[in-house]
Amino acid sequence: MTKREHFQNILTYAHAEDIEFLEHEIELLAKRASAERKPTAKQVENDGFKSAITEWMEPDTLYTAADVTKGCPVLVENGIKPQRVAAILTQLVKSGEVVKTEDKRKSFYSLA
Repeated sequence: MTKREHFQNILTYAHAEDIEFLEHEIELLAKRASAERKPTAKQVENDGFKSAITEWMEPDTLYTAADVTKGCPVLVENGIKPQRVAAILTQLVKSGEVVKTEDKRKSFYSLA
């Protein structure tokens, strides 16, 4: 049950003085849900790393997250760790830019 649903359920049984408060809270929830959010600094930084990774990768070549971490010059310059590279690669897989294959519990990535 969401907070909005909870407030609406309480509204049916609320006293007159509580109705105004509950309606105000529901209004605030609607305003917060509709607010446009800017990407965080890390998300903007990761977008730059995503483009650097896809430009660095060669077609029809399989890479592990460690290979990408050690091989991509932009990542090496910034000291990005393999765990973060794996997360960025997962985002690239979800967007369809990179394909993930697994062999003996090891993940390999290649350009789509």
